[in-house]
Parts: sequence; C-alpha cells; structure tokens
Amino acid sequence: MTDKIVPCIWYDLGEARKAAEFYISLGLPDSRIDRVHTSPADNPSTAEGQELVVQFTLAGREYLGLNGGPTFPQTEAVSFMVMTDDQAETDRLWSAIVGNGGAESMCGWCKDRWGVNWQITPRRLMDFYNDPDPARARAAFQAMMSMKKIDIAALERAAADA
Repeated sequence: MTDKIVPCIWYDLGEARKAAEFYISLGLPDSRIDRVHTSPADNPSTAEGQELVVQFTLAGREYLGLNGGPTFPQTEAVSFMVMTDDQAETDRLWSAIVGNGGAESMCGWCKDRWGVNWQITPRRLMDFYNDPDPARARAAFQAMMSMKKIDIAALERAAADA
C-alpha cells in the first residue's frame, strides 16, 4: 500500500472479497484487487488462515476491506461519492448497485448489498450548486431533493424555469 491514509471498510465475515470484486466490476478506471491477506492467527472475527483483509484500488484510490463480522454495520455517515459525467454513466452505476441487492435512497444516494452507501452524483448537479444565479441553483437543488436517482434533464428543466 502506498497511500498515506487508506480507508478501511468493515464487512461481515467472508464478504470483503465479494464486495471488492463487485466494486471492480463497476468499470471505474484504475480499479483492481491488489492483495488478499489471511489471518496469521486466530482472532475474534476469523480463524487462522481465513481471509482477513482485502486490499483493493477503486478509481485509483486504495482501500482495505476487513472481514470483521456483524458487530459494526455500515451507516450513512460515510459514503462513496462517484462523480458521473452524464446520464448514461449515472444510470449504469445506479442500476448496478441497486440491482445487485442494493437499495435506493434519496438525492442520488443508494446502498449496496453490504450496506455501504454511495452517492451517484452527476458533475452537472455540482455545476448547479455553483451557478451564479441563485434562483437557478435553488431550483435545481429543489428538483434534486425530490429525486432518488438524479435525472440531469429534469435538473436542466428546473433551472431553465427559474
């Protein structure tokens, strides 16, 4: 591992590799499983020789998946925010996460089947946040607040009507 700070994500037993493999399958550039470590000794979550941690890179950032057990479930307090370039990418990622045992939430948020929260965020939405016209920014924001998956065309219409 080369990054100074590496987020460690806690998964239920035996799920870290499955999650990492799924994340890699999303097609984000520079993504891969780097290494799988087995436990060198028995510990509270895994027996000696079982998979303990999975090092993976997702969109060029290093992560560590820990097979820690059911003690600490995921919460919305931490999420992966993926900046998408267009509606097709937004739809593809949303469908992959929600359609693979995940769940929809509001305002571009969804949850994968491991409980990890994602924000599938079109760059265009962020452009509206910085719009010099406060009425356009407000209209786009209010439209976003009513959405689950972000609809860029609907944001554009809301801003144009402001």
